[in-house]
Amino acid sequence: MDFIYQDPYPILKDDTQYRKITSDFVKVEKLGDREILTVDPKGLELLAQEALKDVSFMLRTSHLEKLKAILDDPEATDNDRFVAYNLLQNAVVAIDGELPSCQDTGTAIVMAKKGENVYTGVDDAEWLSKGIFNTYQERNLRYSQIVPISMFEEKNSGSNLPAQIDIYAKKGASYEFLFLAKGGGSANKTYLYQQTKSLLNEKSLDAFIRAKIMDLGTSACPPYHLALVIGGTSAEANLAAVKKASAGYFDNLPTTGNMAGQAFRDLEWEKRVQLICQQSAIGAQFGGKYFTHDVRVIRLPRHAASCPVGLGVSCSADRNIKGKITKDGIFVEQLEVNPKRLLPATPPHLEEAVEVDLNQPMADILKKLSQYPIKTRLKLNGTLIVARDIAHAKIKELLDAGKPMPEYFKNHPIYYAGPAKTPDGMASGSFGPTTAGRMDVYVEEFQKNGGSMVMLAKGNRTKDVMNACKTYGGFYLGSIGGPAAILAKENILSVEVVDFEELGMEAVRKITVKDFPAFIITDDKGNDFFANL
Repeated sequence: MDFIYQDPYPILKDDTQYRKITSDFVKVEKLGDREILTVDPKGLELLAQEALKDVSFMLRTSHLEKLKAILDDPEATDNDRFVAYNLLQNAVVAIDGELPSCQDTGTAIVMAKKGENVYTGVDDAEWLSKGIFNTYQERNLRYSQIVPISMFEEKNSGSNLPAQIDIYAKKGASYEFLFLAKGGGSANKTYLYQQTKSLLNEKSLDAFIRAKIMDLGTSACPPYHLALVIGGTSAEANLAAVKKASAGYFDNLPTTGNMAGQAFRDLEWEKRVQLICQQSAIGAQFGGKYFTHDVRVIRLPRHAASCPVGLGVSCSADRNIKGKITKDGIFVEQLEVNPKRLLPATPPHLEEAVEVDLNQPMADILKKLSQYPIKTRLKLNGTLIVARDIAHAKIKELLDAGKPMPEYFKNHPIYYAGPAKTPDGMASGSFGPTTAGRMDVYVEEFQKNGGSMVMLAKGNRTKDVMNACKTYGGFYLGSIGGPAAILAKENILSVEVVDFEELGMEAVRKITVKDFPAFIITDDKGNDFFANL
């Protein structure tokens, strides 16, 4: 047999529209017969800084157009349209550059391909990290990176570093980049399933996909750009392909395989998986057709003894942006600068929401909520207590030590969230909900002690939470995942820290809200929206 080699991921074209940042920091020099593209490391810093700035406040035009398509689709449910409209409104608010589109401004990830004829003379990851550092210091973003001091002691790095930076070699004299700001909710919905040859038939694969799609749930803020990767020379190769496919990086792969083992998109299965997602009825968070915007199915070679399958998403905060450095300058992908043009002249028609006064006693709040079925849309007005992972752990430590539940946890609904930095002159930074499921382990004990009787967050929850709510008369309310900027601008009137100030964005806060949108997901009778799908 003859030797065969080719690029395993042959991207056939790059139809990305770029904007030029500068012509500075690059020059071409001769080295013998070679032309060397010399890049001043300050150019790397500038590119990373601009890319992370843009992607924190702007989204791709193609992504926003898919939200507009939901509003125009007669088959979309009212809940689909409500979510899509809120996400478009959120993009309009975020474009001003003060409130990022999502409060979880993410782990900064850089995937780069450096040409053999590109010279920087430095550790490129250090200079890219410096650019990322600049953006997180100078903009109203959130520091989410927790660094280990010992096996169990952790601290917030205070800079959102370290970033994940992977640099590969390629031919030529250009430097190509994919920057991602990956939120925890979206990252947590990446799955690896170690399968075998027995999966690779139509019936088995269809059944597998129908089962595993339900693993995604809504905690990562759909509608999703979903990636399904079948095969891979290793588990690591499979999951790397999942992340890049969900970011649109592999959109221009071939659509057929060959004997060299090239990766390809399977367009037929993309349509089938999209239909499966629509038939799931999960919809854009609260029921409907639009669980996914689109699907990418990538087929890879595999070892005969294994068949890794990866599943992952890019969420409604679709923060992916390309960049490049060539002899002509430094460029970054052009994102949408006028999302307002995609908003309809009038909002979609919806039934009136039920208004709930949060400033009445907890018993009266529970009595009010008990009158309505799951899926009821609400407008919340009054006081919420904000607490998430570390605060819940600290309150459990109090209970374990025989101390009482804090009164604020008993007197007010609990909003699982952690804000981004507050812009000057505003009451709040971007402040959307975090994933409810991470707090499931605390619910039964907290409700038994009179706390967490009304919880507000995003995503589906376990049977244990349903059982606790039925036993103790509690409720879980779903908030729209994604529109953190518009919530800060229009629905949150005040914010103050009330406990554990040393925890930074994880501190317990008291906030006052007006017309805060929510849905009844789990009620006091044991009913649950997601369990009924």
